[in-house]
Amino acid sequence: MALECVQEWDKVIETFEHPRYEMHSSGAVFDGESEVMGYFLSSRASFPDLKNEIIAVAAAEGTDTVLVEFWLSGTHAGPFTVDGKTYEPTGRTFRVRMAATFEFAPDSDKVICERPYTCQNAKLRSLGLL
Repeated sequence: MALECVQEWDKVIETFEHPRYEMHSSGAVFDGESEVMGYFLSSRASFPDLKNEIIAVAAAEGTDTVLVEFWLSGTHAGPFTVDGKTYEPTGRTFRVRMAATFEFAPDSDKVICERPYTCQNAKLRSLGLL
């Protein structure tokens, strides 16, 4: 997650056995390096200073999944599209609490899927757009 904050995308990709994001809020799936890189670049076009601040990390012994709760924040500096509606940049910042699971390949330190859990409307509310 720290590598995402500094936009070291090649290093982020290296943390995966096979890059994959499953977005809970929209149902979108980004599978493979090119799709995941596209997700990184498009999300930073709307919020170029996107950052996360970890609140808690939890994992049960004997599982391959880690749960991370965190604050996500950023400045709305580019068009942001939610459910087909595009919101032009406001220059405002948002801060929302969310969680993500990181599923690891068995007996490995490589991620096979990240699943962020949030509500798209939470960002819009925090930006004063709803």
